[in-house]
Amino acid sequence: MRVAIVHDWLGPMTGAERVLQEMLRCYPGADVFTAVDFLPAEHRAAVLGDARVIPSFIQRLPGARTRYWSYVPLMPLAMEQFDLTGYDLVLSNSHTVAKGVVVQPEQVHVCYLMSPPRFAWDLQPLYLRAHGMRGLKAVLARVMLARMRVWDAIAAARVDAFVACSRFVARRCEVCYRRDAAVLHPPVDVDFYTPDPRVPREDFHLAASRLTPFKRLDLAVEAFNGMPDRRLVVIGDGPERRRIERLAGPNVTLLGRVSDAVLRDHMRRARSFVFTAPEDFGIVMAEAQACGTPVVALGRGGAREIVRDLHEERPTGVLFAEQTAESLRDAIRRLEASAARISPAACRQNAERFAPERFRDALVRHVDAALARYGTVGD
Repeated sequence: MRVAIVHDWLGPMTGAERVLQEMLRCYPGADVFTAVDFLPAEHRAAVLGDARVIPSFIQRLPGARTRYWSYVPLMPLAMEQFDLTGYDLVLSNSHTVAKGVVVQPEQVHVCYLMSPPRFAWDLQPLYLRAHGMRGLKAVLARVMLARMRVWDAIAAARVDAFVACSRFVARRCEVCYRRDAAVLHPPVDVDFYTPDPRVPREDFHLAASRLTPFKRLDLAVEAFNGMPDRRLVVIGDGPERRRIERLAGPNVTLLGRVSDAVLRDHMRRARSFVFTAPEDFGIVMAEAQACGTPVVALGRGGAREIVRDLHEERPTGVLFAEQTAESLRDAIRRLEASAARISPAACRQNAERFAPERFRDALVRHVDAALARYGTVGD
């Protein structure tokens, strides 16, 4: 069976690239089609192995390496230009455009849906505000995004079977596309993110994310500014960094971008891991749990599928209801008051259900079911 894996784009190492890594372990010998391929050299062997990568024409456009995001309006065309003739299975890994490839009736297309493109659907107002779009520029952007939504709905109709990364995304798939989706949580590297009993817990809380408006790290900073006796360490970089640095009080430390090993070390030492935005899944929360660390998170989106709240058996963290600094401060106080109820062993065991081998086994089962229902392989 010939397999084509379609990936939105290969850039900095993210959760989408970890999913691609496991897909290639399920289907060694698959070819990878992607809008652009700028995966850093230090990750290529681990993610891609010896897979053949076929980038689109966008790879050759000016500035694509550093500004490939600006070519998103061309990516639907790029996906539709790929020639997938000869492949039996098309497996797309999509949060933006990968599901939009054109397939033949005798081919089976299974989409692992990280998310519908958030900037075009429910988060459009936030993205427009974050990019400072007003007046005519905002009007033109809304027209482009309206066209993107139409194309995205058409693209979704080409998919035979959807597998969503969370129940939250499965619901968004239903709302945006009127399609059902099975749920398969993404893989977490629980062999790398582990507790270390030799490392003592220290008196700080940790937040780690790309510093963008959507992630709301400013909310965490504001909350800890109001608790000067507690420390917050922030890991990550992005367009919001300078603003967050200006907001940060003396009890908040920004480390910028760090290696995975440094992130793991901080997860092992932190009193809690803090997450302040609704996320499609939120792999970094599961990585913190794998290190035996409680998570304090906004109780929306994927956090509800990762964290066991205080009212549940063997809790692993605290969920807060409102996206406000005061709600987060209250959650930190509740965590500290209930610290004896949350054990590192419970956090670790909770994360092990996202182990890569479980993801691979379940993905193959979903694909086999789609092949049995829609495929003509061997006919």
